Amino acid sequence: MTKTHNRQSLIYTLSAVFFWSTVATAFKLALDGMTYAQLLFYASLTSTIVLFVFNYFSHGNNFKLLLNKESIKKSLLLGLLNPFFYYMVLFKAYSLLPAQEAQPLNYTWPIAISILSAIFLKQKISFKTILGLITAFIGVIIIATHGDLSTLHFENLFGVSFALGSSIIWAAFWILNLLDHRENTVKLFGAFLIGTIYSALYIFFFDSFMLGDFSYLFSAMYVGLFEMGITFFLWNKGLQLSTDKAKTSTLAYLSPFLSLVFIALILKETILLSSIVGLMFIIGGILFQHLSKRTVNSV
Repeated sequence: MTKTHNRQSLIYTLSAVFFWSTVATAFKLALDGMTYAQLLFYASLTSTIVLFVFNYFSHGNNFKLLLNKESIKKSLLLGLLNPFFYYMVLFKAYSLLPAQEAQPLNYTWPIAISILSAIFLKQKISFKTILGLITAFIGVIIIATHGDLSTLHFENLFGVSFALGSSIIWAAFWILNLLDHRENTVKLFGAFLIGTIYSALYIFFFDSFMLGDFSYLFSAMYVGLFEMGITFFLWNKGLQLSTDKAKTSTLAYLSPFLSLVFIALILKETILLSSIVGLMFIIGGILFQHLSKRTVNSV
């Protein structure tokens, strides 16, 4: 039975990794025909529908939890951070940067979580964690400067700031989500429902719901399905069936490398050596933190 569960876990987990690897390409394709605010609205609307269906059939009674005053207050804050602020900032970064740069820079969210956890959750940062943070930060500099470390000339500082800013917003959402003890799928549905309303209001006042070419709507729906919706359940199911959750979770770091393949094949971006090396530093630094914490916890 254990072998069967591990095999099923691998199938679910690798499916999630595959879909996550495609979304950076989907972001850029969608942004060719819509604004970043429009992409946020149509993607989060799609995700909200998916999350509603999953919650209805698996946790029907839990919908009552969304209707009480305390739950609504929590969803108002979580939905403001994610999807609204997080994806507004992330999609803006993708509109300014090549996908091969925006994607790995956004992947610095584990670094931001370590820093914010030390500040707000009073968690201690070990020397090994500091080394991991420094290693990942070097990767950020390599990508942002296209490897020109001698002059530290940033190719697009504005875009880099948005990409890194998105990781900080995600880290803040992660910490608040951790402190919220409601059931995960219910929390996520509440956040996306409220976030979709926020994005609709933003478009109503500052943008337009109309698209020049509605074929781009399919890219936005793809983002909603496989960045925000279905993939969440595939990943959670994979972790639930795994007998070694820490080991299984490291499979997520295959995603940014596989993503570069899709970026090169579909978007036709010439992948720079600096993007690959910088990504290796970022993932290496994150894994170093992860493995060092695992070693400490096992002692």
